[in-house]
Amino acid sequence: MTMSEENISGCRGKEEESEDESEILEESPCGRWQKRKEQVSQGNVPGIETASLAMDTEEGVEVVWNEVQFSDKKVFKSHEDRMREMFESLMHVDHPNIVKFHKYWLDTRESRARVIFITEYMSSGSLKQFLKKTKKNHKTMNVKAWKRWCTQILSALSYLHSCHPPIVHGNLTCDTIFIQHNGLIKIGSVFPEAIYGNVQHHRDDETNQHYFAPEYGLAEDVCSIDIFAFGICTLEMAVLEIQANGDTVVSKEAITNAAQSLDDPLIKEFTQSCVRMDAKKRPTAHDLLFHRVLFEVHSLKLLAAHCFINYQYQLHDNCLEEKTRTFDPNGVMAEIKHGDRPGVEIKYSNVSPLELDKFLEDVKNGIYPLMNFQRGLTMPRTLSIFQERMETVKTPSPEPQEMETRKVVQMHCNLEFTEEGTRSHLSLLLKMDDKLQRQLNCDVLPTDSSKDLASELVHFAFISEEDCDKLAGFLEDALCKHWAGPPLEESSLA
Repeated sequence: MTMSEENISGCRGKEEESEDESEILEESPCGRWQKRKEQVSQGNVPGIETASLAMDTEEGVEVVWNEVQFSDKKVFKSHEDRMREMFESLMHVDHPNIVKFHKYWLDTRESRARVIFITEYMSSGSLKQFLKKTKKNHKTMNVKAWKRWCTQILSALSYLHSCHPPIVHGNLTCDTIFIQHNGLIKIGSVFPEAIYGNVQHHRDDETNQHYFAPEYGLAEDVCSIDIFAFGICTLEMAVLEIQANGDTVVSKEAITNAAQSLDDPLIKEFTQSCVRMDAKKRPTAHDLLFHRVLFEVHSLKLLAAHCFINYQYQLHDNCLEEKTRTFDPNGVMAEIKHGDRPGVEIKYSNVSPLELDKFLEDVKNGIYPLMNFQRGLTMPRTLSIFQERMETVKTPSPEPQEMETRKVVQMHCNLEFTEEGTRSHLSLLLKMDDKLQRQLNCDVLPTDSSKDLASELVHFAFISEEDCDKLAGFLEDALCKHWAGPPLEESSLA
């Protein structure tokens, strides 16, 4: 006897169930998105009635079809303009560590109004699920992984909070943070407050109450509530689970006990700074990226990878593959020289093209973000006005623009004539009020205005606006002496 009738019946039942789930229930007005019967869980997002699996027929990938029902059309009408405004803004949110928001539309044909929107499908599961599995296997959290997760989440929050106006996530929990198989972290899509306002239980949800800051819901939501929620998430990531002792609510005492159990004093200080009761005393997402527990000097390999990714659009396809093929495996790529002992040679054969491809792909996906620099660093100074206008068309508002808030306490500059003699090379060293230094280099012409140079540094967030006039005066003095004096000069200002 081969296969039993029960097994055959069971297989048929599963096939029929699978066919039922893949049945198309509805299509978007444009026909691109097809809603299926299968329900999915994408975190505890208040206000969303159903979240179904759907197919993007253009890209051939699975997405999530989210629906919000409004039983009262008057309530819907009162929120309609605000929702449209927010959804239009969210359409332009584009960050590797934020779940992509694809499309939305409003449906008022039936007696109940609906808001439908399409988001990226995260099939790998939430951070909460990953932490539970890790704890179940009696493992502790790896500090390197913890740091990598923190930087990715903060990179996303810093992006949202730097938009104009700032975008507050408002629902950051370990259930709405997703982790992919390659270690990439994504925080769930942001939704308009009008959706949350459609349900009464949002701010009274006891299971996630410990993620909410004390001021949450008492006034207009501000970025500090995301920092508080992030602090609870980092604590949960470090201890794997905050014990609720059988209750549905995680008490303040349980949070305190979890914080006290941390062995690393820097991690403990980091998490406690986020969950301060006074919202004004909490650091910003950008500040936290420079905290001692996360801050590190990036390797030359990572800087080069980001530079390659940023300018990849200027290169033809398979450029890297073609270039690596021409290298002699025994050729010396780099050499470290030592005065008292033999140097170290690094040959091309030491670098695997497959490993290099994977590393570049990870950098492109957002696993290793550059956190020690402002966003303006990636834009070349030679970008023409026409190109800037083209960029503005491609990425409309809200365009994140971070501003430098640190003050310059000391300035040094060095000017040297280049060999051609028509321009000079300017090296500018700025000492900031947090004792970190910033070194900038560029070529200047006699026609360059010191005011324009200083304004450009403000625009690209190298200096604060308050330091613009001071730096312009300093550069004006240095440039005047340089063009009228000897070929090598150095100036400083404290």
